[in-house]
Amino acid sequence: MPKVKPHRTSPSLDMTPMVDLAFLLVTFFMLTTKFAPEESVVVDTPSSISELKLPENNVITLTVDKNKRVFFGVDAKQTKIQALQRVGAKYGVNFTAQQAKEFGDLPNFGLPINQLGSYLNMDKEARKQVNKQQPGVPLDSLNNQLVDWVLESRRANQAIFHKPTYIAIKGDGDADVPTVQQVIKVLQEKDINRFNLITDMENKPVAAK
Repeated sequence: MPKVKPHRTSPSLDMTPMVDLAFLLVTFFMLTTKFAPEESVVVDTPSSISELKLPENNVITLTVDKNKRVFFGVDAKQTKIQALQRVGAKYGVNFTAQQAKEFGDLPNFGLPINQLGSYLNMDKEARKQVNKQQPGVPLDSLNNQLVDWVLESRRANQAIFHKPTYIAIKGDGDADVPTVQQVIKVLQEKDINRFNLITDMENKPVAAK
């Protein structure tokens, strides 16, 4: 008598929960991700094998591009706004509440203080065109606004967050070396001798066996 073969059915897997989970993850990342604002200048930093990481908060960034321009930026919005008021008062330049708000959203800038107000009145598209023409923050001996921004930002950050600030120099790989040296010099003249140099990470050389 022949044996009765059991009916075989192919296994099935319900993918509905997986799809729901994927959509939940995508929605979560869309809602929580913060895109970095577009900077006024883009530089191609040199590479190094240093493993030291720049702190995530309380950082002042001085960017030097290949056209010898220096741009100033602070990460904390409150620090930026208070520094704007302090530096503006020193040079007799007043800013409206709307201008201060716009300044708080800037990642960095490269303009003298007397040109900053008109820049803040522009819309974002107009600023993109002006960014290519920004002359850089003055740092010569007769008009050293860069040091004023650094000092007032440090004081503002200490007053608001009760924490010291870190200073980082971000230079383009083709940046003019004397310009970078001048930035370092004006900092050291104010007894600011500790700062970080921002570079791209490269692999360490492997010793031959």
